Amino acid sequence: MGAAAIDLLYWRNVKQSGAVFSSVLLLLFSLTQFSVVSVGAYLALAALSATISFRIYKSVLQAVQKTDEGHPFKSYLEMEIALSQDQISKYADKILLYSNTCMRELRRLFLVQDLVDSLKFAVLMWLLTYVGALFNGLTLLILAVVSMFTMPVVYEKHQAQIDQYVGLIRTQVNSVVGKIQAKIPGAKRKEE
Repeated sequence: MGAAAIDLLYWRNVKQSGAVFSSVLLLLFSLTQFSVVSVGAYLALAALSATISFRIYKSVLQAVQKTDEGHPFKSYLEMEIALSQDQISKYADKILLYSNTCMRELRRLFLVQDLVDSLKFAVLMWLLTYVGALFNGLTLLILAVVSMFTMPVVYEKHQAQIDQYVGLIRTQVNSVVGKIQAKIPGAKRKEE
C-alpha cells in the first residue's frame, strides 16, 4: 500500500481523508438506493455541469475583462493519459499470478489435500451463509469502508491493549485447534 493511501487511512490530513471518506460513503449509499447506471449518469451530469459552467464563466470573464487567457482546461487537455504497454503488462502479470494462486488454493481446499484446512474453509463458508442472510454485499462494502477509515486510528491509539487481547484470543484459539486436531485422526499438522 502506498504512503498516500496510508496517510489517508490514518487521517494524517483530516480534510483530505474526510473528503475521500464522505465521497466514498455517499457513493455507496447512493448505490443502495439507485442502480449503478443511474448513479454513474448522475455523477457524469454533475461533473459535466460543473465543467460547462466554469468554462462559460471563464469565457464571460475574459470577454468582460478583454483578456485572452485561453481555454481554462488547456493544461488538462494537453496532459498525456494513455497507459503504457509496460504498465498494462505489469498489471496483467499481477492479475494472472493472483488468479493462478487462487485457483490452486481453491483446488487444494475443495479436493481435501489437507483435511484441517478444508474443514476450516467449510466452517468459514457456513458462517458466510449467515452473514449473507443478514447483510447484502453493498452493506458489507459500506462496513468495510467505515472499518478501513476507523480501525487504523483506533489501533494506533490503543495498540497496547488491543495487542494484549489479541494475544489472549490467539492463545485460546490455538489451544482449541490443537485439541481438535488431536482428536481427529489424520488431522495432525506437520511441524513447520
